[in-house]
Amino acid sequence: MVSRSELEFAFDAAIAEVQKSIKVGMTTIGGESATAYLQQLDDELKAERRRAVERGLVDREWFRKIVGGLVEWLPETEISLIAALGRIVRSAPK
Repeated sequence: MVSRSELEFAFDAAIAEVQKSIKVGMTTIGGESATAYLQQLDDELKAERRRAVERGLVDREWFRKIVGGLVEWLPETEISLIAALGRIVRSAPK
């Protein structure tokens, strides 16, 4: 089983990436500000982090929902958020 610290680290890295994206003023694939989307993602990551640490694993359905929503507005050139989310799912037990 993967240690909780590994899971926490992965969530923390994803949250940091979201906050960095907010600070640099990321835009959506359509060109508008992505701040509202990013803030919602930040909130959801923090909430799921708490739950995942308690359970010791990530809710796969939650993960699919988050990634599905992200790809609807995230520009193709901004792969760092997808990579950060991928790290979360890779750090969790299967």
